[in-house]
Amino acid sequence: MYLAAEQENVLRIHWDEFTFGLIAFLIILAVVYKMWPRLTKALDERADQIEGGIARAQKAEAEAEEIRQQYREKLEEAHREYAQELEKAKEQRAAIIAEAREEAQVEARRIVDAAHAQIEADRQQAVAQLRHEIGALSTELASRIVGEVLSDSAAQNRVIDRFLEELEQSESTQQAEVR
Repeated sequence: MYLAAEQENVLRIHWDEFTFGLIAFLIILAVVYKMWPRLTKALDERADQIEGGIARAQKAEAEAEEIRQQYREKLEEAHREYAQELEKAKEQRAAIIAEAREEAQVEARRIVDAAHAQIEADRQQAVAQLRHEIGALSTELASRIVGEVLSDSAAQNRVIDRFLEELEQSESTQQAEVR
């Protein structure tokens, strides 16, 4: 056996295997040749889809970034407007407070003036009433002292006025002496 194997040439071509392999290779080559345009077309379409997807993704990402930037700008603008409105509200509050204080001071002055006027009116009324009572008492006193009735109103008024003038003069002199 070793002899038969040694005698067989390793480089010798087996024509039946060679022919079968060649036919199989040509069939595979023909199938690949026929399929090559479809295969390249499918690969090109797939590459276009991938590149288009990448481009669309980049475009979408750019649009999203633009929208995000617009949102940030709008948010910053809203913050600025809020700060401006808050400042306006503070100014309005200060103006309203100042106006209310001014109105309160005016009202307080009016109330004080009205109170002074009322006090003065009450004082005048009290003085008039006191004068009338003093006049009546002085007339009665004068008629008792004189011994006659003073029925004439003009005479009564003269007596009352003279009595009050003397009373006021005596008060003035007493106040001057105290000073």
